[in-house]
Amino acid sequence: MAIDVQRVERSDELALKGGEDVVRLRQAVRERAVAVGFSLVDQTKIVTAASEIGRNTVQYGGGGTARLAIVTNGTRRGLRLEFSDNGPGIADLAQALQDGFTTGGGLGLGLSGAKRLCDEFDIQSEVGRGTRVSLVRWKPY
Repeated sequence: MAIDVQRVERSDELALKGGEDVVRLRQAVRERAVAVGFSLVDQTKIVTAASEIGRNTVQYGGGGTARLAIVTNGTRRGLRLEFSDNGPGIADLAQALQDGFTTGGGLGLGLSGAKRLCDEFDIQSEVGRGTRVSLVRWKPY
């Protein structure tokens, strides 16, 4: 699904190199979710999605970056997260997005779970060149 965002109110970038950076990412996402006015449930959903994708960026992508942006689209406000790495990439995106698929011994719910927790989700990956994941959660009206 293509992500169509009209205006960025505020944007920040965080380096993701290790587990401590994923903790900082979670804190930063929660702060921005509060600033947007998300309920506690919606805060938890976007923080969980960020944690899953951030951990994947570190574990499978060898580290990368996360861009956090408070965005508006018409009268809606939300939070857009963009993750990028220059890792090995994902050979089969359809398979990687299936519940239960894992290459790391976990439950296999990271990508598919993050997708379900967001209103918009886009992933692009090229073997040998890395992966880019963008997601948006909008504040309900």
